[in-house]
Amino acid sequence: MHHFDRHAARRWVWPTLDLAIWTVAVAGSVALRFDFDVTQLSTRTLIFLAAVGSIHLALGFSIGPYAIGHANGTLEEVVDLSRTVFGAAEVVDLSRTVFGAAALGFLINWFTSPLLVPRSVPLIGVCIALVAMFGARFVVRMRGIRGGVATDVQHRVIIYGAGGGGRQLIRSLVSDPGGKLFPVALLDDDPAKRRWRIDGIRVLGGREKLAEVSATTQATMLAVAIPSASSALLRELREHAAASGLEMRVLPRTRDLLGRVGERDLRSLDLADLLGRGEVQLDAAAIADTIGGRTVLVTGAGGSIGGELCRQLVRFGPKKLVMLDRDESGLHATQLSVSGRGLLDGDDTVLADIRDASRILEVMEQVRPDVVFHAAALKHLPLLETYPGEAWKTNVIGTQNVLMAARAVGIQVFVNISTDKAANPTCVLGYSKRLTERLTAHEATLGAGRYVSVRFGNVLGSRGSVITAFTQQIEKGGPVTVTHPDVERYFMLIPEACQLVLQAAAIGADGRVMVLEMGEPVKILSVAKTMLEISQRQDIDIVFTGLRPGEKLTEELFAPGESAERSSHPLVSYVDVPALTYDEVARQVFGSPEAVREYMRTNALPATDSDPLRPSLPG
Repeated sequence: MHHFDRHAARRWVWPTLDLAIWTVAVAGSVALRFDFDVTQLSTRTLIFLAAVGSIHLALGFSIGPYAIGHANGTLEEVVDLSRTVFGAAEVVDLSRTVFGAAALGFLINWFTSPLLVPRSVPLIGVCIALVAMFGARFVVRMRGIRGGVATDVQHRVIIYGAGGGGRQLIRSLVSDPGGKLFPVALLDDDPAKRRWRIDGIRVLGGREKLAEVSATTQATMLAVAIPSASSALLRELREHAAASGLEMRVLPRTRDLLGRVGERDLRSLDLADLLGRGEVQLDAAAIADTIGGRTVLVTGAGGSIGGELCRQLVRFGPKKLVMLDRDESGLHATQLSVSGRGLLDGDDTVLADIRDASRILEVMEQVRPDVVFHAAALKHLPLLETYPGEAWKTNVIGTQNVLMAARAVGIQVFVNISTDKAANPTCVLGYSKRLTERLTAHEATLGAGRYVSVRFGNVLGSRGSVITAFTQQIEKGGPVTVTHPDVERYFMLIPEACQLVLQAAAIGADGRVMVLEMGEPVKILSVAKTMLEISQRQDIDIVFTGLRPGEKLTEELFAPGESAERSSHPLVSYVDVPALTYDEVARQVFGSPEAVREYMRTNALPATDSDPLRPSLPG
């Protein structure tokens, strides 16, 4: 007994069905032509059917839908079926034009005498046949979609976003018989989509309808199918979802998606989703013009910002990248992440302290960089409040050392990494970084080269950040300490901050402070609650410890009186700051930590026209 080949049998299902459709379509067209007189169906009609059917099968198995196993009702199957029936014209090479079954059948009938069928039959019949073939495939596709919610699904899902991501996600979920998620409703804020229905799932309104739709559909999950969703939108949706008792999942960013979207792509929220910003669009050509083919030196390369800057810089083809730090372990980690090797035996790593003016000059003369990114600094606010002299030595004097050495070797671009705490500062960290902005502005008045500062807020994942502190506190079982329930900060992801630093370096005007657009500030209490939810440690208490000396409830990106102007990039603004001369800094001798603090505080305040120590930068 011969073995029954089920695969081969299934392969002939659609060709057989399509031949039956052709038969009905042609017979119906002939009957329609003769006012439904079926006696007009003759042997010549069968000959025409045999010719058209043979051509259809031949094309279908060579260039059409039978040659490839398409999913039923997909665009690819529709296109191949249309080529089989109508044919396809090759614009570039007319010799490769293919005539379809309908066209060849029309020609055969036209030049046959007497006619096999009336001349209108091939035209009417092909329309009926093609519509029926499409319809049959869509019916099968819809039968493959689960008609109701299976009893074994884990979540009834509301999909937010009826765009491309939402369509793909819904079609994946409803066509997966073994899936654990089933969509029950769609939400989208675009009024034009309110009447849409995707694979049977209706758009029932915008985000404001979430609670109502959740109750009526008995949903248990909200899936955000917008890969480009902003952190502000995700935070708002998270609050609505929590209020409705919904678990929330999101699709990754578009750049992280591979292939078609499906159930396994949905993931839980993380801090980067809630605190980061949307994808940054860079002027890569401007950055490449600044970095490409040049020698670049990064101070503080062992730190979070400096290390990420190095990783970003190598993408733009510098002639040579030199990483400088006093922290040998930090240098080792950065070199390993940049080059894949961490031997620390090449001239791309330099161990030096920016406090040592002669050593920094020696390094500059050896490296002779074209571009310098100055990221080395002390940044921990409480420590610097206790030891303001250290902030003076590293942040102020160290920056002056790097600036003077850079000018001595004729660098082209100098970028000083500042902080939002330098705008209207109230702490030693802010005072010292404000002075670095003023020193950089002073250097811009002295000669060649372009000197700019870049000011931005907290970065997620940087060493010693509030995120790191919360993580350690949660791992130890709590409590999580927050200084004040209303304290809030600006946040960025480290890669995004560094990308904008590179952009600011490319477009920054000489002597200006470039200020990165940080979005809306986020409450630290909300961050703490989010981290507890993510860690599933709701049993840990949050304790308020009170604002620390010099700490503000909300940081500012601009000082009072600073007039921000837009740059050529929508996410970068700039302001002018008054210059602070090297001679003024050099003649300072302090007898106590309080004297250091007071001097920095006084000279970090907004300048006045009558202040001789802080001349404004010439326009």
